[in-house]
Amino acid sequence: MKPDLREALGQRILTGDGAMGTYLYQMGFPVGVSYEEFNTIRPGVIEGIHRSYYEAGARVIETNTFSANAEKLSKYGLEGEMDAINRAGVRAARSAVGADAYVVGAVGSIRDGKRRNLRTAKVIEAYKSQMHALLDEGVDGLLLETFYDLDEMLLALRIARAESDLPVICQFAVEDVGRTQDGNGLKEAFDRLQEEGADVVGFNCRSGPNGILRAIDSIAGPVGLPLSVYPNAGIPDYVDGKYAYSAGPEYFAESARRFADRGARLIGGCCGTTPEHVAAMAKALDGYVPQLGQTAKITHQGEIISVQVTRQAKPAQESPLPQRQAVREPSIVELVQQRHTVIVELDPPRDLDIRKFMDGAAALKAAKADAVTMADNSLAVTRMSNIALAALLQEKVGIRPLVHIACRDRNLIGTQSHMMGLDALDIDHVLAVTGDPARFGDLPDSSSVYDLTSFEMIRMIKQLNDGTAFSGKPLKQKAKFVVGAAFNPNVKHLDKAVQRLERKIKSGADYIMTQPVYDPALIERVAEATKHLSVPMFIGIMPLASGRNAEYLHNEVPGIQLSDEVRRRMAGLEGEAGRAEGVQIAKELLDAAMPHFNGIYLITPFMFYDMGVQLTNYVWQKARRIAAE
Repeated sequence: MKPDLREALGQRILTGDGAMGTYLYQMGFPVGVSYEEFNTIRPGVIEGIHRSYYEAGARVIETNTFSANAEKLSKYGLEGEMDAINRAGVRAARSAVGADAYVVGAVGSIRDGKRRNLRTAKVIEAYKSQMHALLDEGVDGLLLETFYDLDEMLLALRIARAESDLPVICQFAVEDVGRTQDGNGLKEAFDRLQEEGADVVGFNCRSGPNGILRAIDSIAGPVGLPLSVYPNAGIPDYVDGKYAYSAGPEYFAESARRFADRGARLIGGCCGTTPEHVAAMAKALDGYVPQLGQTAKITHQGEIISVQVTRQAKPAQESPLPQRQAVREPSIVELVQQRHTVIVELDPPRDLDIRKFMDGAAALKAAKADAVTMADNSLAVTRMSNIALAALLQEKVGIRPLVHIACRDRNLIGTQSHMMGLDALDIDHVLAVTGDPARFGDLPDSSSVYDLTSFEMIRMIKQLNDGTAFSGKPLKQKAKFVVGAAFNPNVKHLDKAVQRLERKIKSGADYIMTQPVYDPALIERVAEATKHLSVPMFIGIMPLASGRNAEYLHNEVPGIQLSDEVRRRMAGLEGEAGRAEGVQIAKELLDAAMPHFNGIYLITPFMFYDMGVQLTNYVWQKARRIAAE
């Protein structure tokens, strides 16, 4: 009878298996399907792969269940097959290998480091159901792999510990950065996992052998548990219409010994690895004694044997991140706490001529507007880059730019790159918005990205302020973003909208900007419903340009509703007459808003910036009257 997996890891180095998904891809099976479903519809294929890895020398075999939770399976309409797929995955692995092999149930991250807006209760239920099926079918342990965030790993580990006392392996997907993606140091993360009952900790995926070696070397201090490592076969390349990995078996054999020297007791492969990689590692590790002064000291804790790695790590960076000079003038958040503050929106142009835009910004500067804000391709209509215009406003006009950042147009890479560019330009006021879907804009065939929700974007921008990149990598200095959130009060259930707003504030929003409001009574209700909030609100006022403009906004633009009274007053008005009435209505709305809100957000229609100038001047006149009362 083979020993418990924990005991086996205390006695020798075990070789794990290699990739499943990328190996199926290399075999010619198409992407876009659930490879986990193969457990039930192609069990012979899965068994054959497990057998190949076993014959190559792997003695720890993962079940083909990485994405076999209800949430991931629902993308293929397979959530009802979750239990059967996981049980079949255990049976396929068990039937393909000998009695000397350990079969561990693979459980992958559900949130994938994207901080997706999934209710925690739903995540818990998905993990519980999957783990129950794997454990009930008789695995030798659980492997929690490709987790990006410590919080989700702890959540899954606690469920595993509540369900079973079998060995649990916890593997993060990290770069060579010394941190998890949510900013926790690796030593601290591993210590937390040990406290919560993990038996093995380590890394898989995302990096090749070199990246994971660097991650191990970045750990400041001893790790009190055995290490496991499952690197990718390098970075994939796209050759002749297929993805291919470059790291070969010989390189993996050499890397396996280097991992052993650093205290790894379980060494396998992830994306791009094959039975040939595993065979090379198993041969290299057969009878191998760790060298280079990395001692693997076995300690007894009750009946459990664990490995204490007493490697000398690089010293931790003790000096704080450098802080740049403070902002030369108060932020809009500081201003609005002292007095009425005006932000005016100007739409970036849809062509290459910026003269009118710059003239408008200069006129608003002369009217003493506090900031000019620019949307990010609003209504999914292509416009000039607001980051370029923001830099020009700051340099040539001398007015503060406030830049909208839409989730629609950039993935995580592009979003962080965009934010880093803004920081380099010393543009520090931003508004995080979801963004209208691309299919409704002028290029309907373009893609909507939505890697992030607005909640997640706010959190991750504030993470830059803490000196941590989206990946978890520490930055050499901290950003200083003042981050706003959008709020639409033109809804049936205002209380629910306020609850959503509270979540944005909890995510880190520093201030709020509302959609335009056209009803004084609604302004009163918004003031009452939001008076408890801890951040200032800028109430949106957009003067109407004509009767047709009013009807278009009311009937076709999401998030905007006009009162019957406003629509009646604007009906049939065009040109100067329409704009004059629009300004008068906006002044009446300002009369209703200014006693309740110091923050005023004026939205300019059709680049009629003179309307914004008139209303900015009106705010200052009324502010003086309010102060004198």
